[in-house]
Amino acid sequence: MNAVARMALLDLRTVAPYRNQGLVLFGLLVVTLANSNPMMVLPALVLLLTSQIAAYPFLIADKAGLETLYAVLPLSRRSVLYGRYAWALASFLATAIVGTALALLLARAHAVPFDGRTLVTVLTLSWALFVLNVAIQFPLFIRFGYSRVSALGTVLPLALIMVAVARLHLSIVNIASIQIWLPLIWAAGVAALVASVRVAMAADRRRLRGPIRDRADRPH
Repeated sequence: MNAVARMALLDLRTVAPYRNQGLVLFGLLVVTLANSNPMMVLPALVLLLTSQIAAYPFLIADKAGLETLYAVLPLSRRSVLYGRYAWALASFLATAIVGTALALLLARAHAVPFDGRTLVTVLTLSWALFVLNVAIQFPLFIRFGYSRVSALGTVLPLALIMVAVARLHLSIVNIASIQIWLPLIWAAGVAALVASVRVAMAADRRRLRGPIRDRADRPH
């Protein structure tokens, strides 16, 4: 197992004691979305659940002072940073799997058409929301710390986007009209994450001084 995977697993162990809060939030979201358009389920979960789960290691690290621990672990700063993004991607993947299953169940229960093309489109829109959130927030968290950056600063604009989409009553016709752009959205998302990582690395170097910074280029 490489250093990035070890860091992602460390994040998993860090947030594990708070799993009950996450399950409660998930349950509340499921109840809230039960009577909504199945096409809105996955984007809503990504926006309201994944964004919180992905950022939780930053919150816990700030409260518990885990930077000291990271400094003595046999991990480079680059591995720590990559691990945070790996954790976020794993969170998105888990949400996508659970959210897709839930959306399909609701679509069957409400007799709403939900074919493979619709699913791919919804997954793509969810990916775009996830990338936009993580690409903006993570460099800020790394540079200033979670406690200094209000999550509402980026989640609120995304929430407004979701409200606007819901008010427009996203339909199969709307979905069909944007399918030509799906590959471009996925590619743009990957590019945005890569750019975010580079910005985060630069922010991390500016934030740190002394021995921890000097180990940034240590072999993984």
